[in-house]
Amino acid sequence: MGYFERALLAAVVIGAGAGFVGALVVLRRRTFFAQALTHATYPGAVAAAALGLSVPFGAAVASVVIVAVVVAIARVRHQGAQVAAGIVLTGGFAAGALLQALIPGIPVRPESLLVGSILTVGDADIALAAVVLVGAVALVAAFGPRIAFSTFDPGGFRAAGFREWPVELLVLGLTAASVVSSLPAVGAILAIALIAAPAAAARAVVSTYRGVLFAAPVIGAASGVIGVLASRALAVAAGPAIALAATAFFLVALGGSQLRRLPSRRAPIPVETAEDARIA
Repeated sequence: MGYFERALLAAVVIGAGAGFVGALVVLRRRTFFAQALTHATYPGAVAAAALGLSVPFGAAVASVVIVAVVVAIARVRHQGAQVAAGIVLTGGFAAGALLQALIPGIPVRPESLLVGSILTVGDADIALAAVVLVGAVALVAAFGPRIAFSTFDPGGFRAAGFREWPVELLVLGLTAASVVSSLPAVGAILAIALIAAPAAAARAVVSTYRGVLFAAPVIGAASGVIGVLASRALAVAAGPAIALAATAFFLVALGGSQLRRLPSRRAPIPVETAEDARIA
């Protein structure tokens, strides 16, 4: 398999996995946390590159620490998940930039850690993304009803006697795994686009929970393939091209959903129809 065919395969697997997990992120309103996680894994990636280790491994170690820190800060009185995510976002990215400046001769180009390099992904990167995708699908299939209950009716979920933290920890763990597996393709900065944009696009055109879970991976995989093809045709970086393709899907889906609602907003209601409706 040539490098370009491998990049296309990676785009499909990574895009589908990011889109599937992104559906949970968007539906549970954890996009800001996902963004913080993508930036905060940067120091782990830099440290791993400096030590000659796998970049996803370093990012994975950093993500475990980050999730623990966010959960700990969020449990402090008068603090919350948004505050914790904001602190982790800026602090983590600053730590990565500092490490990059202090450690000379890093064997990996810094821009590849920030915006990815899908044309150089290896079989191990694709395997990791496949494991994340299969694991995410299996976990959602096993705990789907409880995840949906906690997502759409958190008050009722707690009133029914369920604890919310196991579901939250599961979603945070899947988010961290998706961020780590997306790093080789789109880097630390652009990973949020591949996670959030396909899911947001699916949510704009699909009205059901299961529909979003099915549509988001398809849009994510399509974004990856289109981005790789565009990078070859236009001689541009693949990571930004993939992020722009995902963003374009979201904008088209959002515009289409607004156009469908436009006639019903502008059409005047006849007096007779309004009176008949009021009588009925």
